[in-house]
Amino acid sequence: MKIVVIGNGMVGHKFCEKIIDKSGSSPVELVVFGEEPVQAYDRVHLSEYFSGKTADDLSLASLQWYCEQNITLHLGDPVQSIDRTTKTVHSHRGITESYDYLVLATGSSALVPPIPGTDKKGVFLYRTLEDLALMTAYAPQATCGAVIGGGLLGLEAAKALIDLGIPETHVIEFAPRLMPRQIDEKGSDILKTQLQRLGLQIHTSKNTQAILGSDTITGLSFADGSSIQADMLIISAGIAPRDELAKQSGLKTGPRGGIIVDDHLQTSDPHIFAIGECALYNGMIYGLVAPGYEMAEVVASRLCDTAKSFTGFDMSTKLKLIGVDVASFGNPFITPEEGDSIVLEDSMKGIYKRINISKDGKLLLGGILIGDASAYNLLLQTCKNKLALPPEPADILLGARGGQPANVELPDDAVICSCENISKALICKAVEDGHETFDAVKKCTRAATCCGGCAPMVKDIITTTMKAQGKYIRNVVCEHFSYSRQELLDLVKLKSLRSFDEVLDHYGHGDGCEICKPVVSSILASLWNELILAKGNDTAQDSNDRYLANIQKGGTYSVVPRIPGGEITPEKLIVIGQIAAQYNLYTKITGGQRIDLFGAHLSDLPDIWEALIKAGFESGHAYGKALRTVKSCVGSTWCRFGLHDSVSFAIRIEERYRGLRAPHKIKSAVSGCIRECAEAQSKDFGIIATEKGWNLYVGGNGGSKPQHAKLLAADLDSETCIRYIDRFLMFYIKTADPLTRTATWLNKLEGGMDYLRNVVVNDSLGIGEELEKEMQLLVDNYKCEWREVVESPELRKRFSHFVNAPEEKDPTVKFESMRAQKRAAEWK
Repeated sequence: MKIVVIGNGMVGHKFCEKIIDKSGSSPVELVVFGEEPVQAYDRVHLSEYFSGKTADDLSLASLQWYCEQNITLHLGDPVQSIDRTTKTVHSHRGITESYDYLVLATGSSALVPPIPGTDKKGVFLYRTLEDLALMTAYAPQATCGAVIGGGLLGLEAAKALIDLGIPETHVIEFAPRLMPRQIDEKGSDILKTQLQRLGLQIHTSKNTQAILGSDTITGLSFADGSSIQADMLIISAGIAPRDELAKQSGLKTGPRGGIIVDDHLQTSDPHIFAIGECALYNGMIYGLVAPGYEMAEVVASRLCDTAKSFTGFDMSTKLKLIGVDVASFGNPFITPEEGDSIVLEDSMKGIYKRINISKDGKLLLGGILIGDASAYNLLLQTCKNKLALPPEPADILLGARGGQPANVELPDDAVICSCENISKALICKAVEDGHETFDAVKKCTRAATCCGGCAPMVKDIITTTMKAQGKYIRNVVCEHFSYSRQELLDLVKLKSLRSFDEVLDHYGHGDGCEICKPVVSSILASLWNELILAKGNDTAQDSNDRYLANIQKGGTYSVVPRIPGGEITPEKLIVIGQIAAQYNLYTKITGGQRIDLFGAHLSDLPDIWEALIKAGFESGHAYGKALRTVKSCVGSTWCRFGLHDSVSFAIRIEERYRGLRAPHKIKSAVSGCIRECAEAQSKDFGIIATEKGWNLYVGGNGGSKPQHAKLLAADLDSETCIRYIDRFLMFYIKTADPLTRTATWLNKLEGGMDYLRNVVVNDSLGIGEELEKEMQLLVDNYKCEWREVVESPELRKRFSHFVNAPEEKDPTVKFESMRAQKRAAEWK
């Protein structure tokens, strides 16, 4: 059997994989024609090209793979005609190939609206690697970019402009809201606000009339008479199915484009199939990769005499748009007649969640998630598998009463990975057959190998399956240590080990790796709080810890002095300004009530630290997995609503726990009243003043997955509050996995908040006094790491770019001017 595939995109490539896998020993001759000069690549992650990924990084398979599979691959050679009578295809380069079956995987092209000026210089499409290369070459001369299209692709294109360093970016959408096919008006408003906070300028209900400029774009004009300036434009207003070959050869196509196919993806010619974005099934073009993969599966099965049909595909989707989670599933737009909706909206944090419930309250029909899509997999499976909702349907969105998550038992036939159509049963079977790690299951089943959205659920299924088999699950550090972080911490403490090499000699093997070295270094710092750059531990540190500064773009470093509680004197402010001016540093006030100094050369760091230390500053540990900041409001000192002196208590807290190393960074805040101006409930531990004392909250965080902290204890005096914080932090340090924030740790802690309260407040394990003593040891051992370097000539020598010329600065570091300051030049 000879099969010719026209199109070497993601779906065409997936068909090749499927037919090879299913044909077994049966001989199949595969010939593939690709229009682009490179083999199939990952379009789903195309925007990562601007983050440094190359065409090779994005490639789905090497040219050698095609040779090994005996696939004849013609790149840069599009098919120009199909002769259905002789069953042959003819290419641009004059190649003629016969076929028994022909698979059209021609995909789609960018839809270009009929706007005058689309041929001007500076106007681009966002579709292929070649498009991205052209954009990258043009971007340095642009200062203001625009994107026509506010859907999925348009917002991806806007991210591309940001990644290219365009100072100002506009998004123009014809519809009255962003992503009109996926989210509702309220969700769009939240998303719009979040994107505007990130610097994008959003224009909805805008009908672009013309692209201005003579030969080169200078702006855009709109039907309402308004206009904007722009010297670079990306058109990303949708897709158009590539059906020209089908039309030319007489195959049936839809009135608005697309090759008409049946349930077997067969066209009007029984020997020709169409899959992916060129196929029109039941009047619909499927513009996501997952349905294209399912189509490839169906056609490959049919050609190998296995009965399988395509019956449509769930278009639920989850993605991160410019750092903002966006997801929709099922039917996001139900009417009041179809069901009811439960909505959670937090405009301050940029979170919007809507779930649609059947009239009887038993089934989940669909929903929308903006800002926090952590529950997407659970909600999607509940919706797709028609699982019964809990008695309180809001529990599945908000978590069950008492702080425990609502659990849903998925059926075996639940599709976990929609991209590869992998069910829960297949994953469980792989685990039962001995594939007991995430990577092993990925390799065996191909689950989570495409978009990766199902990865958390795949990991949970692996864990649950192994527990059901009665196996003890040990989350070992890495291949060099057969212990979990918790076990290793206890062993290191028991033997009083003080260096990475000692730990490796006693409990590990090999030379260590980039995973275990920072973990062991963190354990040593959490146990003894000794200088992390001491001989034997220096090279085991994370890169930022190694230089006591954050490595930033362009090979520069940032310096963040500690400002306890956010309180600073005018004299210290002046010193920061003088140092920034002397070393030409970019300065910015952060959300953590500190001042960041960016653009420092490596060799200047000790001198900058020395000047800061002389003025009374110390390291802010912004580079470490340690306590970062303790924010505060002005409290009763100045505010007429303040109940207690929140600034003084915040300073006391920050000075107690400064330098404390942990599995992940720790943030805190103290608010002087319930108005919560310091946002204490979004921190790892937060303190809020009450009439009777302080309320202590734990396990919160902001970031990409915001979570409110939970109340641990109420109406505490200051000493008791600190004692409970000691216990909480030490218990977290001793039991959390590497790189796990307190919120995630608490969510996974067996017994949850009730158990933690028993340990910390009720001292149910009888370890409260021990935890307090261990914390006091760390407090007593604190030393400013910057001061240790400044006062040690030997340590200062490490902070030079050239060992043989320590005064010379890195010649590759370049800067550009920006708003009377400087910024690191873009990497080329």
